[in-house]
Parts: sequence; structure tokens; C-alpha cells
Amino acid sequence: MVLYVDAPRMREWIGERGVEPIIVDLVERMEQAFSRWLDFEREPRVASHSKHGVIELMPTSDGVHYAFKYVNGHPSNPAMGLQTVAGFGVYADVATGYPLMVAEMNLLTALRTAATSAMAARYLARPDSRVLALIGTGSQSEFQTLAMRAIIGVDSVRIWDVDGAAMDKYERNMAGFGVDIYRATSADDAAAGADIITTCTADKTNATVLTDAAVRPGVHLNAIGGDCPGKTELDAETLHRARIFVEHEPQTRIEGEIQQVPATHPVEALWRVVAGEIPGRTDDAEITLFDSVGFAIEDFVALAYVRDDVTGTRFAGELDLITSPADPKDLFSLIAAPALTHTRR
Repeated sequence: MVLYVDAPRMREWIGERGVEPIIVDLVERMEQAFSRWLDFEREPRVASHSKHGVIELMPTSDGVHYAFKYVNGHPSNPAMGLQTVAGFGVYADVATGYPLMVAEMNLLTALRTAATSAMAARYLARPDSRVLALIGTGSQSEFQTLAMRAIIGVDSVRIWDVDGAAMDKYERNMAGFGVDIYRATSADDAAAGADIITTCTADKTNATVLTDAAVRPGVHLNAIGGDCPGKTELDAETLHRARIFVEHEPQTRIEGEIQQVPATHPVEALWRVVAGEIPGRTDDAEITLFDSVGFAIEDFVALAYVRDDVTGTRFAGELDLITSPADPKDLFSLIAAPALTHTRR
């Protein structure tokens, strides 16, 4: 039997554990994984692009366990009542090749993305950062806010989205969390006075959702909307002013903000900061940019954490996914008995 954490179980697990406690745990696990980054297989995701969007597989292994995520990105889906992104993940045993768990990964991806953003901000933002600007208040926005509150201590959020209904949704969902919310009139207005700026928009275009003039010295940027070639959110000039950190450079060169600069433009690996090999922020005036496109190691961490936490609880069902003949070399035995009782006509 394979552990099975479907959408209802994932919702119940998060509801009982709490978003912020889960994110705190995930950040700790993420730091451990980033500190042993070279233990993992590291390949850019496998993407199948169409005029409608993209379908991707994100695999990795540390030699003991293997994981992959199936995920899509279809910006026109909400017009049809569907989510832009849908995903699930598989966590497996390398020694046998058998899957150990299948899990929902829409909610789980939002949690791991928020945890990764907050981890990056822990190392790259100014220690006194308390004001977050959110450019884009879609599905990730509430998770990003709670992660920054739990890990960084953010208590004030400035929001902007071209879709007023998305800002309405954010304000409804965040009511009662004790976060001061300012509804901005533009992206630049949202960025004014912010210590950390997170951009997370859905349109798959080379857009500039935040002007370079809005990025002040000392700001930390989490650009997390990049996920495919031809999609950007920042003014290219900002990249020339910032110190840039990435997950896996070969993938980020294809999908991230650094699509806009030459291949020789310097970037640094975030895992090296977490591992203590290079410094993060070096002074209060420095502009730091985490050009995040999401990477399979982050999904691996999230799946491993869920499996450890739900095993033996009501949040883990069982899925009879793999056949189990009494003789492992006799697969046909599973269907032979019905065949023998079949009456020939």
C-alpha cells in the first residue's frame, strides 16, 4: 500500500497543524536540504509548452529517496472556473523503486514556496525588515504573508493587483490575522516604504510589473512569478543594480528574471549562503534579489516532511497502487484465475 494524502486530507492536516507552524518547520527542513544541496540530483524541470500554458515534471533524488511533482501553469484557467496551477507529487524509495506516498501539491506547493521565500529573506533582507509589498495577490499571496510574518516578523503589508477582486479576496482572507494592510494604487505605490518586495503575477509575458525607480537601496526582492521562458516581472535595470541569488542557475537562466541579462551576468547560489560558504546581505544599502523559479529539491523537502508528519495519522490514507502477486515473477497470476473460469462459447 502507498500512503495517500488527497486534497481533503491535506486541507485537514494544514487546518490542524496551522500554516505558520508548518512553514516554520519547512524552513528548518529547507535549510538542512540547501546545506547539502550537492547531495541531490539537480536538473532543470522537464517542460511541455503549448499555446494554452505549460505542463512540467520536477524530479530529484538524494540517493535514498526520489520525488517528483507534476504541475501545470495555465493563466486562462480561472476564466473557465479552473485554477491556474494544479499539481500532485510522488515520494519514492530509491532502493526498491516503490512509491511511498502520493500527495496533493497545490496547497503543499504554496506552503513550500512561501517557506523558500521566507528562508531567502532571512538571509538576504535587512534584519529590521517589517514591511512587505505584494505585487500580485493571487493564490500565493496569503501564504507569502504568513511566512514572512512567522520567519521575518513582518507586521505590515502593502498590496497591489491589476485585478481588484484579487485584492478584495486577499483582504477577506487576511482579516483577523493582525496584519496591517495598505491597499495601494499601483505597484510602485505598494513598493514605497517596503523593506521586502514580492512579485508574483500570472501572465506569461515579458512584463515589467515594477519599475526600477520603485526599488530603493536596502530593499530585498523576492521575484517568484518566473516559471517559464518569456515571462518576467522586473525592470531589467533593477537586475544591474541588485545582487542576484538563484536556486539552480541553468533553470533560472531559462525561466527567471535573468533571462533579461547576458549569460555572463553574475549570479550567486542561495544554497551557498545557507551553507555558510558565502555571505548573504553585506550592508543595509545593498539591493538583494532572490530570482526564484521553484526547484525540485524544495518539493522533495515538502513531500518528505508531509510523509514524516502524517504517517500513522488520520491524514494518511492508503492507495492500492502497486500490484502484489504472491510470486513477484508471476504477474499473470493476478488475472489467471478469472481467465480459467471463463466459459468458451
